[in-house]
Amino acid sequence: MSSPDPQFRAMNDDEDRPEHGGSAQGVRQPRNPAVRGPVIAVTGAASGVGAALVSRLAASDEVKQVVAIDERRGDCAAAQWHILDVRDPAIAEKLRGADVVVHLALDLDLETDPAARTAYNVRGTQTVLTAAAAAGVHRVVLCTSAMVYGALPDNDIPLSEDSELRATAEATGVGDLLEIERLGRRAPRAHPGLNVTVIRPAVLVGGTDTALTRYFESPRLLVVAGSRPTWQFCHVEDLVSALEYAALEKVEGELAVGCEGWLEQEEVEELSGIRRMELPSAVALGAAARLHRIGLTPSPAGDLAYTMHPWVVSVSGLHAAGWRPRWTNEEVLAELLQEVSGRHTVAGRRLGRRDAATAAGAAGATVALLGAAAAVRLARKRRGI
Repeated sequence: MSSPDPQFRAMNDDEDRPEHGGSAQGVRQPRNPAVRGPVIAVTGAASGVGAALVSRLAASDEVKQVVAIDERRGDCAAAQWHILDVRDPAIAEKLRGADVVVHLALDLDLETDPAARTAYNVRGTQTVLTAAAAAGVHRVVLCTSAMVYGALPDNDIPLSEDSELRATAEATGVGDLLEIERLGRRAPRAHPGLNVTVIRPAVLVGGTDTALTRYFESPRLLVVAGSRPTWQFCHVEDLVSALEYAALEKVEGELAVGCEGWLEQEEVEELSGIRRMELPSAVALGAAARLHRIGLTPSPAGDLAYTMHPWVVSVSGLHAAGWRPRWTNEEVLAELLQEVSGRHTVAGRRLGRRDAATAAGAAGATVALLGAAAAVRLARKRRGI
């Protein structure tokens, strides 16, 4: 998923001009005219999951042509590129001739202003769904997250894919994802003949930066007393292969994707070698809310629930279609730990080198937390709270 400029930018679709490899009409000849597969358009195609999916589809013998849409051109020369913001209604013209659209142009960056993030994500999805229907596209694939099920102490382990979505808008970006899913459910009723398939990954790992990956950057793993954390990961490569299944119409509906099974918190601590720091629920949740409210951390208190309660999902829908993950939870955790090595985060806030030196080790973590608490007290004193 891309992290776009929060400000809308009207950009010229220069890639359709002959000097950029397109024809005068803006339609490039298919890579292999003999292929009778679908034409698949991908939004958010220049980076992250979108770039990986474009490369995979472009190399597939089952795909006739890949149309790549983003605010900048990516690296895949085999795709036909259109440079524009997905909120631009002109996207409808760029989708003409496509059979399937995979919409991955979402902003889930922790540092983005929440209002700007929601405006981009919701308006972008609305525009893509409407434009796809107008262009004659018969399938749109949306990518949200298994977080939409909610992290709750009474959740089944694992949750079935048709479980009720009980998440709230209290965690980073989850409100946007719930609204995107609502738009996806309404679209076929508003546009008969349009199929909407939703893919919901577990904790995504592989070049990602989320509140859940930052959890493993802390010198100690925060555990809320009385909670039962469970961990199920999804490697980006497995998400891309699941999105390919959906784009090629091998699966449909609302589907979860992730590794087989899950890891208990004790297993995560043993595999990672990172010890826990246990806090009472009232202390942990109260501190998280205050730190976020005064701007010291990017993560709202709602993010903490996903490290407290289970939200493991079954991936039976993809399994029934023959899909299997290539990665195990243990392997993805090892890759995540390698990715975050050298980074230091306390209470969701990533520290600089000078702060990180202080935060190293148990004593440093305690100092960092006490410093954060002191900052809260100072801020309250100044406000007269």
